[in-house]
Amino acid sequence: MVEQNNNLTETDTKLLDKVNKQLIQIANQMERTQIADYVQLLNSPRRLIWLNILAGLSRGVGIAIGFTVFATTILYFLKALGALNLPIIGDYIAEIVKHVQFQLEGRTY
Repeated sequence: MVEQNNNLTETDTKLLDKVNKQLIQIANQMERTQIADYVQLLNSPRRLIWLNILAGLSRGVGIAIGFTVFATTILYFLKALGALNLPIIGDYIAEIVKHVQFQLEGRTY
């Protein structure tokens, strides 16, 4: 190894290149994770609250729509099973469907 005054040796240059590549890789990973945006969001409480309110409303609407689709599908199958006139199950299912239809029409018993 030949040392020169104020100049880097070949091994030092290779080591610095390695460190530089790793630093660039870490910077790219941090940019992909958007840490700066997250920190900026945490420093803005109003924006954070607003985004959480919107997210909660969206989840609520999604759950309501999903449950409606699920419930109508179940009722459809129950109605189809009720039409088969199965001895014990058919009466039970018909009673459930009748209760649901009364409720949907806004009538009480």
